[in-house]
Amino acid sequence: MDPATPLSLRRARSVRPSRQARREAFWFHVLISPWIIGFLIFMLYPIVGSAYFSFTRYDVIHPPHWVGLANYAYLFTRDQLFWKSLRVTFTYVAVAVPLHLAVALALALLLNVRIIGMRALRTIYYLPTIMPQVATAMLWLFLFAPTYGVIDWALSAAFGIHGPDWLGSAHWVLPAFILMSLWGVGGPMVLFLAALQGVPNELYEAAQLDGASAWRQFRHVTVPMISPLILFNLIVGLIAASQIFATAFVMTQGGPDYASYFYNLALYNNAFVYFKMGLASAQAWILLAIVMMLTLLIFKFSARWVFYGSER
Repeated sequence: MDPATPLSLRRARSVRPSRQARREAFWFHVLISPWIIGFLIFMLYPIVGSAYFSFTRYDVIHPPHWVGLANYAYLFTRDQLFWKSLRVTFTYVAVAVPLHLAVALALALLLNVRIIGMRALRTIYYLPTIMPQVATAMLWLFLFAPTYGVIDWALSAAFGIHGPDWLGSAHWVLPAFILMSLWGVGGPMVLFLAALQGVPNELYEAAQLDGASAWRQFRHVTVPMISPLILFNLIVGLIAASQIFATAFVMTQGGPDYASYFYNLALYNNAFVYFKMGLASAQAWILLAIVMMLTLLIFKFSARWVFYGSER
């Protein structure tokens, strides 16, 4: 290299990628391109398209017609089923998500022992999580049946109680869906179980030396140590519960008297029954905004109760 060449240029030439590095970069982009293309076509394009259609009147058959904020104004001011679906969905979320977390944590505590057959028990509790939602809905249709259902039979045999018509009563259909949500606690249960096994035993030993009871150990040692995972499961549970659809679609179609008319069921009807794609797109973005705001609120207040190991 000519000594007269500027030092910066010589350094740039010295760090130029080798042929091997360029070959690896080329094959990296070739191998990742199917995912990038799939993301652009099946994720980004629908998201952008939905945002555009939410400001249009679009029925699939005719070209979309720009209407501005008319869809949003209609939903907030004139569509009573929109408010009904919001109320039903977030009533379900407010009850089902905390109950889901509490049961998952309780099961994780019970399964966090070393006895013969414990691995099989953990697997059994997790299996319902991987069942298809339609199969789960069909199973619970039989369990909630008023004449031959197992739940009403158990209430009658054990307590002498004549069980309600779970899915046929406007008062009991939402509690039925909340009860059914406990079928899927296996996912957060496994995560809680992993977190419990990661809590250092030294902390429990120190608490025992201080005379802490089992409840105080759970409250002041276990809960703070697994609080980041509680936050994670809370947010994931909120997102999942706000999108409940398949079970309601199979079991009740939103009835009786719209008592199980969940938000995504209303969105589906507007999109694929009435072909109001613009209105359905607006509903989707409203749900996204609501879930994002709730998530941000949870994050804002999480600093009061979530403990991270690096904190001093």
